[in-house]
Amino acid sequence: MLKALADLLTKHDAMVVTAESCTGGLVAKLMTDIAGSSQWFDRGFVTYSNEAKHDMLGVSLELIEEHGAVSEVVVAEMTNGALENSQATYALAISGIAGPTGGSPEKPVGTVCFSFQERNQEPQLITQHFTGDRVQVRRAAAEFSIQKMLTLLKHSSMNI
Repeated sequence: MLKALADLLTKHDAMVVTAESCTGGLVAKLMTDIAGSSQWFDRGFVTYSNEAKHDMLGVSLELIEEHGAVSEVVVAEMTNGALENSQATYALAISGIAGPTGGSPEKPVGTVCFSFQERNQEPQLITQHFTGDRVQVRRAAAEFSIQKMLTLLKHSSMNI
């Protein structure tokens, strides 16, 4: 899956940037495990705290206060900020509740929001619910983000 994503990005001379919260840089780690990833991976932002989301990516603290860090509007701002602060063509952002605590009836543990965005385009937003412990939720979120980005790129949803 990662090799296919790498090949597609390389073929189109495109680069990706990640903005991660609950996955703590796992997606960037998985991407950079591939030799030659500097051809298609620009950088990764690990913005675990609300302040980091604001300071590094320009996410409005008021927006976080109003919607919560785990929301589609926040991950949309995360991809916007990641693209503004990188040379990448595409961005993906992840914010979620990995657990075991932190959930609520509206956003239970395992709730993860994703944004996928091409530079100068509107983001594509998705919320998923994963089961398992903290490690399993984080791993599932990372794998989902890579698979979804590959699917979007393959189906030209992101104009590659």
